[in-house]
Amino acid sequence: MATYEEFTIDQGADVAIQLECVDIQGAKKDLTNHSVAAKMKKNYNSSDSDTTTFTTLVASPATDGVITLSLTNTQTDALKAGRYVYDVEISYADSAANTIVERILEGRIQVSPSVTK
Repeated sequence: MATYEEFTIDQGADVAIQLECVDIQGAKKDLTNHSVAAKMKKNYNSSDSDTTTFTTLVASPATDGVITLSLTNTQTDALKAGRYVYDVEISYADSAANTIVERILEGRIQVSPSVTK
């Protein structure tokens, strides 16, 4: 089950969110050969054209379990102020070459409006 977290981001600003992934015992999760996907949208039923995709990066070394999600100021400037939903998924291929997808984080993002544009 994914962890739930709420964030606030500023409209028109660059955003970087660092996630530190740990396993059930609290040890750093090895993200070697994992890929990450993260998106946000106004609500769960919003169309794909209303979806904002985060740039994702597994920090080096991948054994440290650190992921960075980022949005440019151009992306956040295009967002309307208000609440959004988001989630973050990691995926990898197991020993049988099956793709395993795990949702690690989900929640709400509040976009605060910008006065200076």
